[in-house]
Amino acid sequence: MLEYNKVSFLWESKAIMNIKVAVIGGGPAGYPAAITAANLGAEVTLIEKSHLGGVCLNSGCIPSKSLLDAAHRFDVIKQIGSLCREDVSAQTQSIFQNLSWPKIQARQKALTQKLSLGIAAMLRQAKVNVISATARFKDKNTLLLQTQNGTTELAFDYAIVCCGSTAFVPAPFDKIREHIHDNSTIFSLEKLPASLIIVGGGVIGCEFATLMSSLGVKVSIVEMQNRLLPTLDEGLSRLIQTDLQKRGVTLLLGKKASDAKVKNEQKVLTLDDGSEIKAECVLAAIGRSCDLTELMPENAGLSWDRKGLKNVNPHTLQITDTLYAAGDVTGLSLLAHAATRQGQVAANNICGQADTYRNELVPNAVYTSPELASVGLSKQQAQEQGLEIKIHKCFMLANGRALTMDAAQGYVEIISRKEDGLLLGATIASAHASEMISTITLALHGGLNVQQLKKVIFPHPTISEAIADALAK
Repeated sequence: MLEYNKVSFLWESKAIMNIKVAVIGGGPAGYPAAITAANLGAEVTLIEKSHLGGVCLNSGCIPSKSLLDAAHRFDVIKQIGSLCREDVSAQTQSIFQNLSWPKIQARQKALTQKLSLGIAAMLRQAKVNVISATARFKDKNTLLLQTQNGTTELAFDYAIVCCGSTAFVPAPFDKIREHIHDNSTIFSLEKLPASLIIVGGGVIGCEFATLMSSLGVKVSIVEMQNRLLPTLDEGLSRLIQTDLQKRGVTLLLGKKASDAKVKNEQKVLTLDDGSEIKAECVLAAIGRSCDLTELMPENAGLSWDRKGLKNVNPHTLQITDTLYAAGDVTGLSLLAHAATRQGQVAANNICGQADTYRNELVPNAVYTSPELASVGLSKQQAQEQGLEIKIHKCFMLANGRALTMDAAQGYVEIISRKEDGLLLGATIASAHASEMISTITLALHGGLNVQQLKKVIFPHPTISEAIADALAK
């Protein structure tokens, strides 16, 4: 109670002093940070040089999920014949052949615009001053803002750097940079390509392979590791590899491109084994990189590399006495929901509301078919740490709701500590896995054990019942 009173008094004193907070970047880290600080009484200025919502909203998470939803609808059309009295294969094929990529694209663009306007409205409601400008540091308490009307200075008591990241396009793809797409520019495709090479078998690569193969595109994935999704649980990797191969996706694992060129309007990649592959379109989904050259953080005493700012406290997000960071530039996570939480934590700490960010409890979701999700420790990670664990597993083949949806592919695997049943993590592969993982995330935040989570009543019939079924074993 004494600590709580101390924190409350600190917030009240700062609010009375009307501290000035500058937020650099209006993406999923920046705008929540700005709104949080403003609601705590700070005078907040948000600087965004492009579009509110950042990459996630304008050329990332939201557009890709809109496209994936469209692709899923066409998958359903392909399967509808089994429920019809007469053969409708000709009709369903006609619908599929007449899909309109321009309409699919227009739908996702209208959606992103609507959400961007919503963010602007929230910022206005919170009385955040939004400036369209390019920012650079003059010193640790001053920014120089380049607007259409010239350069102005902005003094601040605290600043939160939320500049995000850009697509990483290394050699040899840099030679044909203007002829290929990255994980942002892919959304500007004017027509659906007949064939697509995806370089990189991570989250973005697997999601686009699912999307494009559903829409009839011939897809190949080139991944230098020996499996897809190399940072996730091996079981999830095996499952999605099987699904993509069933879809006709060519997987070139353990290979990388040594050369790239354009020939007769085709993009040709030479692999390290000397073989060549070609396609109408190439997506370089190799990762992302931070470039803070324009911001000139060194003027404020900050150092950085392509992974982001250095010396960021992973729990408070503080760098110096006046500077904080949130989002991709922290080097902690490249996930939008992690960025949002980081922005809130940084703003809370600036305004005296002591808060802590826990990167180990950030859930992951991959929007393939089936969806994949995880949080906390995987089986392999727990074993590497020398923990004695118990594995609780249930296959979706035993789930009534999954069977009614023809979505019985996948499983729920929950990891607990053997000695006391403390929950350590989970991996889920199923329809709606991205929603189900929140239950485990909440349990991990609360420090629950198996016996406590087993007391939760799940509605029947639901896919989420698989969590309870897993714990029953």
